[in-house]
Amino acid sequence: MATQVTTTTDARCDGSTFLRVAVALQTLTIFLQAVSAGLLLTASYGETLHGIGARVMYGASMLYVLAAVLAWKPGGGSTRPVWHASGFLALASVQVVLGIAHVPSVHLPLGVLMFGLSLLALVRR
Repeated sequence: MATQVTTTTDARCDGSTFLRVAVALQTLTIFLQAVSAGLLLTASYGETLHGIGARVMYGASMLYVLAAVLAWKPGGGSTRPVWHASGFLALASVQVVLGIAHVPSVHLPLGVLMFGLSLLALVRR
């Protein structure tokens, strides 16, 4: 009598875990940007922290795109997370440009919107 042993590995499980971590990291960095924006008004080192945080947040947005592509490609799942991540990277790009141009009337509401969207993406994962 022959015994058949099968092992299954779910490639999407690893990809979706990486995707969850990337979204969580992005959400955390956006929250820290709000904290450093408050420090911008009260402390001399606030501008430095906010500038560094902007670079980290942008990197986290790029990581989100990478994680979405890796979660989609191996398992052949939906491309929706890739589109969401790409849209978020576009918003992050606009946010950086508005921050450099010192346009707080749009920069601040966009930051709040980005935090809300990132939190929504985190809850949905």
